[in-house]
Amino acid sequence: MKFSQFSQKFSGDCGILRLMDDLGQAAQQADVIMLGGGNPAHIPQMQAAVRERMERILDSEYDFETLISNYGPPGGDQAFVLALVDLFRRDYGWDIGPENIVLTNGSQTAFFLLFNMFAGAFPDGSHKRILLPLAPEYIGYEDAGISDNLFVANQPHIDYLDQNLFKYRVDFDALTITEDIGAICVSRPTNPTGNVLTEDEIATLSRLADQHDIPLIVDNAYGMPFPGIIFTETIAAWEPHIVMCMSLSKLGIPGARTGIVVADAQIIRAITGMNAVISLAPGSFGAALAHDLVRTREIVRLSREVIRPYYQHKSQQAITWLREELAGTNFHIHKPEGAIFLWLWFPGLPVTCQELYERLKARGVVVVPGHYFFPGLQSEWQHKYECFRLNYAGDAAKVHAGIKIIGEEVRQLQG
Repeated sequence: MKFSQFSQKFSGDCGILRLMDDLGQAAQQADVIMLGGGNPAHIPQMQAAVRERMERILDSEYDFETLISNYGPPGGDQAFVLALVDLFRRDYGWDIGPENIVLTNGSQTAFFLLFNMFAGAFPDGSHKRILLPLAPEYIGYEDAGISDNLFVANQPHIDYLDQNLFKYRVDFDALTITEDIGAICVSRPTNPTGNVLTEDEIATLSRLADQHDIPLIVDNAYGMPFPGIIFTETIAAWEPHIVMCMSLSKLGIPGARTGIVVADAQIIRAITGMNAVISLAPGSFGAALAHDLVRTREIVRLSREVIRPYYQHKSQQAITWLREELAGTNFHIHKPEGAIFLWLWFPGLPVTCQELYERLKARGVVVVPGHYFFPGLQSEWQHKYECFRLNYAGDAAKVHAGIKIIGEEVRQLQG
């Protein structure tokens, strides 16, 4: 049996496949400490809100039958889209209508469609790429292109901060927008590091995108206004050349696989067409669960009063444990400004992060090696083999136990 180049690309080893395999296997093993996946925490208040909505759907014959028995439109559930439009227009001043929003089967699907829309082979024979102004970036971008060589990334400037913290910043002196750049993409907060690009950084990238007539794609899966896992003050802004990608996953319903894209109407029409061809229509489950939360603005209140403080506390707790267990070793933690991860850097680590990952996995602790988070980086950089990502969102006792083992392994390696 022979496979096409397309199928071979997606059946080989890649970071996101390794991540999801580890996540699935760990979920079946009670003794594994899973610090490597992207699962959000099971926050009781959020689960209660979703459960209440689910019960009301089940109690309504019309709502239940409509949800399970009818195809939705290729742009996604329109009642939910209209609720989103109202929220963004009234509360944040976005000049949009329903023609500016499309739903997808998760934000990962949205990025696959967007990246291949703005990069790869073009009718004039050119090949365009996606510019990542700052690496490390999200592991799921790496293999999202139908063609190869889809990304180009820049090394960041590193600010060293007090208490073993550091922060990545965009190195604009080294940033060049060449003719082969089809779009700029950033995540904010950044997965894997928890970095939040400053308002000045976002404004500069937005201006560069507008000047070169290319979109600025913002991965807002953890950002404002929901789920609001962002620990600094930011502005939820949108302009016609910005493609804002959002998700319901980090509200606590990743199984619903609901992505939200806010963009120029021409882009929305193209994604709607792709939805129709690839999947007929995005699933309606997430939209049904979240509709009333959006319509009543409860989604904003819960994000601000429940989700954000919950994760901020867990982040600080995990950092306290790391400082205790790694005391006396050579380590840095990226300043936690959002998302559900901590990014650890061990300068001069005598083994690669992959080898450290294997050692930890052998002791029942799963993290994600850092070198997977540098898609498109052209130059070799030792730094990327000295880092890994840790998810702190899980059960506190397990996170603490995992951090103890990490401390033991790093201390042994550093001698």
